[in-house]
Amino acid sequence: MTKNWYVLYVKPKNEKKIADRLHDMNIEVYCPMITEVKQWSDRKKKVRSPLFKSYVFVRLMDNERQLVFDVPHIVRYLFWLGKPAIVRPKEMEALKHWVSNDDVQEYHVSALAPGDRVSIKKGVMKNQEAIIKEVGGNRARLILPVLGVVLNMKIRDLI
Repeated sequence: MTKNWYVLYVKPKNEKKIADRLHDMNIEVYCPMITEVKQWSDRKKKVRSPLFKSYVFVRLMDNERQLVFDVPHIVRYLFWLGKPAIVRPKEMEALKHWVSNDDVQEYHVSALAPGDRVSIKKGVMKNQEAIIKEVGGNRARLILPVLGVVLNMKIRDLI
C-alpha cells in the first residue's frame, strides 16, 4: 500500500498546534505557513499564519487514517465525491514550492460566492464581467448585466 496526502478539517486557530502534535506522533504532516504583516492601531507586526485556515495536510496509508483523531480539535477529513479527498503528490510539491518561494509577496485564497464579480476568461463571452448567482460543484450560474441573461458555466472558465 502507498501513502496518500489527505486534507484534515480542524477547528480554527488550531492548525499549527495540531500539526505539531501529529508530527510528535510520527505522522507526516504539512501545514503551509506564510508570513504576513498585521496592523493594529498602534503598530505593525510580522506574524506567521496558516495559508489555508482550518486545513492541515497529512500523509498516511488508508488503514492509518483513524490515528489522527487521537489529537483534539480535528473535526474530520475533507471529502470529495463521497470519499476522503486525496491530494496528488505533484500538487503537494507545487504547493510546497510555492510557499517556500520568497518571491511571493501577496496572496489571496478565497472561494467563489454569490455576489462576487468575475471576468470570463474563455469562450464567446471572453472578457465579459459577470456576477455570481450560484455556485455548485464545478459550475457557476452567472448574471451578465450587459446582456440581461443568466449563464451556466464551468468554474475553470472564470478568472
